[in-house]
Amino acid sequence: VLKTLQDREMGVIENLDQISAVGHRVVHGGERFANSVRIDDEVLRVIEENSDLAPLHNPPNIMGIKAAMKLLPNVPQVAVFDTAFHQTIPEKAYLYAIPYSYYEKYRIRRYGFHGTSHRYVSRRAAEILGIPYEKLKIITCHLGNGASIAAVKYGRSIDTSMGFTPLEGLVMGTRSGDIDPAIVTFLQEKEGMSAGEVYDLLNKKSGVLGLSELSSDMRDIEEGAMKGDERLRLVLDIYEYRIAKYIGAYAAAMNGVDVIIFTAGVGENSSILRREICENYLGYLGVKIDVEKNEFKGEERIISTDDSKVKVMVIPTNEELLIARDTKEIVEKGLKELNTN
Repeated sequence: VLKTLQDREMGVIENLDQISAVGHRVVHGGERFANSVRIDDEVLRVIEENSDLAPLHNPPNIMGIKAAMKLLPNVPQVAVFDTAFHQTIPEKAYLYAIPYSYYEKYRIRRYGFHGTSHRYVSRRAAEILGIPYEKLKIITCHLGNGASIAAVKYGRSIDTSMGFTPLEGLVMGTRSGDIDPAIVTFLQEKEGMSAGEVYDLLNKKSGVLGLSELSSDMRDIEEGAMKGDERLRLVLDIYEYRIAKYIGAYAAAMNGVDVIIFTAGVGENSSILRREICENYLGYLGVKIDVEKNEFKGEERIISTDDSKVKVMVIPTNEELLIARDTKEIVEKGLKELNTN
């Protein structure tokens, strides 16, 4: 990466001395971090402790941090956590109905993910609309290969579809999303599967891929559905139905909704999915889609009609920009405090 940054043709810097700070996207910050932080030995230790909660993601994050610290020893490093934005979720929404002692012992609870994306698009919506962030009820739909929905009430996340792990919630590319927990033990008994094998099945072989037995790519599913393939039409219906259920649930949780946002690969680029969700399920909320405005890809736009009771928007996510902003803010704040002292 550092070589590429200095490459004569593709690079953006002449030498490493031009790097003022490094921002790291860290998937799991546990309960410790509600904001982005400058990385020190203690922060790194906590990230390592949280590897049990995100075994597929935190270890590579740690490798990247340690490599950057070694190669750029005098450059500030900042961690931006996917879970941090959701630390405002109240207990009634984050606790699971299992013995409370397991929460105390293992911190089993809803953490939520994609927080950087949900934070970026919800704030951006307020900017576009010219309405204070703290006065809006927003539902953000991050729909990519991984997918989650968040309820953002007056600038704070109050619920989100992903839970203890990124497996809960919506139907995703290869993840099952919500299922009856008893299916796990049923498959272990009937198929002779280990816990690890069931975990692998639900994470890597389920979702859109498992239902279609064809592809995890929603573009393939949509194309087949539009050509009349009944199985792929069913997959698309299931995918949309789950999204609509969560939107309805979060509208109830916030006692209303002002803005619904679609973002990430599927959310930004699938006009079919946006139209079908809004027309087939959200009419009771007063949602009205402008068909012409909806027919586009990958740009910021309000796609609802002027008389729609809820603003429906497409906002391409920009997690990298938010990570850069957080990193700049934290480093500058540290320098200011240093100069003051």
